[in-house]
Amino acid sequence: MKGLSICHSSTASSSLPGFIIFFITFCVHKLESARFTVIGPDHPVTAIVGEDIVLPCHLFPRMSAENMEVRWFRSEFTSVVHLYQHGKDEYGQQMPEYHERTELLKAGIMVGNVALGIVNVRPSDEGQYHCFVQDGIFNEEAVLELKVEASGSAPQISVEGYQDGGIRIVCQLAGWYPEPEVLWRDRRGQLLSPSTETKSQDGRGLFEIKSSIIITENSNQNLACSIRNAYFSLEEEPSTFYISDFFFPRMSPWPVVWSVTLVISLVFVSLTLFLLKLRGKHLNTISKLQVDLANVTLDPDTAHPYLVLSEGGKSVRWGDIEEDLPGNPERFDYWECVLGCGGFTAGRHCWEVEVGGEGYWAVGVARESVGRKGDISRSPEGGIWAVGWDWWEGQFRALTSPVTLLPRRRAPSRIRVCLDCDRGQVTFIDAGDEAPIFTFPPGSVPGERIRPWLGVWDTDTWLRLCP
Repeated sequence: MKGLSICHSSTASSSLPGFIIFFITFCVHKLESARFTVIGPDHPVTAIVGEDIVLPCHLFPRMSAENMEVRWFRSEFTSVVHLYQHGKDEYGQQMPEYHERTELLKAGIMVGNVALGIVNVRPSDEGQYHCFVQDGIFNEEAVLELKVEASGSAPQISVEGYQDGGIRIVCQLAGWYPEPEVLWRDRRGQLLSPSTETKSQDGRGLFEIKSSIIITENSNQNLACSIRNAYFSLEEEPSTFYISDFFFPRMSPWPVVWSVTLVISLVFVSLTLFLLKLRGKHLNTISKLQVDLANVTLDPDTAHPYLVLSEGGKSVRWGDIEEDLPGNPERFDYWECVLGCGGFTAGRHCWEVEVGGEGYWAVGVARESVGRKGDISRSPEGGIWAVGWDWWEGQFRALTSPVTLLPRRRAPSRIRVCLDCDRGQVTFIDAGDEAPIFTFPPGSVPGERIRPWLGVWDTDTWLRLCP
């Protein structure tokens, strides 16, 4: 027994150096494994069917990923959406459904941006995506979710015959994703149960729904057919019409059907004329906002030391070094932003801003009393009303609190800012196609002096006030 004890002690002594070596190796490996983290958005990315989308992903801290392996895949590691390795794209393992539809955006790969672009988004693209990055034996990944949407036709109501002592009314819609819920309501807004409902998907995976309801002589009610969005539980504007007792005579039902069809046709024509008139008013409003663009220049006394203003104060860019400028109370010292000179207290004023580059920037207005020192809130709560492009996330958004993602696959190259001081409202318009971008509602901008506001947070980006 004594010999056994000595032998055991010897074994333990000889294994101790090996344990120490293992422990040190393990710790060193752990230290090496902390070289970077792969970061994706913490919220689902939403795409529109048929449009292009960018799935954001980047390394932290910033470093070049040019010589790393970047693998985008779905549920399985081998379900390759896009593969980049040995300094080039590899398509041998790519899933057929993504062939010629993906691109690793290499413009920012030297600073760790490994975002993936997908063109012509399909419903089948919806789901989870893994952004996997490997450097030697070290790897990290981020998981993000893509949601896909398609807004199809508005509900179309039609009469399809006489059935079971009443009139069969049908509500049809097509081209929607995900599958929406069709709702029937009476004049009091109470839900009605459909008599039949059929659903199908077309070749692109978009939903077509046909829902019907039987209206009897004693119903004598308004009917409304609307759609509820599956993701956000938002109900679209309903299509409505009224059924009266005289449509139920004691004779052949076909004249009744023809009469109802005539009434619906007249309602449809009236609705079309109303929408055209409404659109004309909208265009007139935009036309009025276009008149007398304000001559805005930037105030150098408010510019952050990292910003470089052009002579005359018409453009701004992010500089490579911090300028040696006086730390006056008007100057921003945390966020790289600048105010316009003067400001406005009454009336309507518009100006346009041209965007150069695809970095991180924002355009809008700020109240005169906006905070200049420290980490201010870039939102209405902090006295700023703006929209901007987030290069890291690949998103165009309104700087609300929380931010509002705007349904655009890329930022406009020229933005018109329209400030209505009397209504306390600011509107942003794409100056290229005159399409509205976002509106902060009336009353949201306070009744004090309001000044133009610009922010730039990337070296390859500049903003220019158009003449």
